[in-house]
Amino acid sequence: MTKTFFNLIQEVQKPGLCHHCGGCVTFCTAINYGALELDENGRPRFKDMEKCIECGLCYLICPEIHELDEEQKKVASWSEPIGRVLETRVARARAANIREVATDGGVVTALLVHLFDLGFIDGAIVTRQTEPFQREPWLARSREEIIEAAGFHFDTSAGMHHFSDHYSTYVPSILELGPMAKFGLHRVAFVGTPCQIKALRRMEALGVVPAHAIRYHFGLFCSGNFEFGPEQAAQLEEIGNFNWDDVRKINIKRNLKIHLQDGTVKTIPLDRLAFMKRYACRYCDDYSGEYADISFGGIGAPQGWTTVIIRSPLGRAIYANAKEEVIDEYRDPDDPHHSRHVLKMILEWSERKKDEAERNRDALVKKGVTVKS
Repeated sequence: MTKTFFNLIQEVQKPGLCHHCGGCVTFCTAINYGALELDENGRPRFKDMEKCIECGLCYLICPEIHELDEEQKKVASWSEPIGRVLETRVARARAANIREVATDGGVVTALLVHLFDLGFIDGAIVTRQTEPFQREPWLARSREEIIEAAGFHFDTSAGMHHFSDHYSTYVPSILELGPMAKFGLHRVAFVGTPCQIKALRRMEALGVVPAHAIRYHFGLFCSGNFEFGPEQAAQLEEIGNFNWDDVRKINIKRNLKIHLQDGTVKTIPLDRLAFMKRYACRYCDDYSGEYADISFGGIGAPQGWTTVIIRSPLGRAIYANAKEEVIDEYRDPDDPHHSRHVLKMILEWSERKKDEAERNRDALVKKGVTVKS
């Protein structure tokens, strides 16, 4: 018997495992079934149950369903323990205007702009900031829009009233596949979290639209996303001993780094942010974007640089073409094996996340199902 969206609700949404990636809704909308939509909290739900033909593809696409695991691994040539790793590099954008707005070294933005300038892509699905901790998915269709979406820009002009609403660092970027199809774009780069890349790879394995238009998969290292409002914001202030009005930039490496206007950097260990972590993120075992063509993060890189894992021949071609033209590589004169040490650090963080996810899943099974928002 084919499992359908109803089964997704029972097996994924009710236990709180739904990542709100939007893959099921996007697929259903892209092929004009229109049976599903996202509610105000980002959860998939029936929009019109009568339009559901019970094909079961939404169920198979979900990154929390394991029926397509082997097909997904084959598409990405995945291998133990953290996916295929061809090369590990630490780099940064050459262009000063990109580095100025970048969270780390601006390599993602530099590569996207390079691909666009060469005519290899018509656009890129990225995120852009709308509030201090709020970003939205965005289909960037020019080099200016790609650069505009870069980095983290913290507006302190209005003080703490920014935290009057509930915020989340997670962005359902897959939803931008809809506008991509609307504009008729067929060569697009996608930048997203590990769970989003998994959903796209499942679509690719099934050969369903609109995955055919995603030519490049850029994965982001992810220790988890966070949700918070005024109470959590105040608690972070107390933990880090800072004032939000003084914050200039935030990024995550081995710790949460809060950069203040006076140049001071406040550091908060990630294990102290458990009170803010999205519920579903506690059960995700992918730290380094294991199914991407290239993965990016801050861990192991000096301030102002980006750690890069090149995973596929396509990813290697992208990087090699851009090297020396739009990006510079980091060289540590005191550590000729720096990249090897960075990879060891990534392996350690990946193992930690996998172990934590396994423990949490075991505990969830023992506890039983509780409906989570």
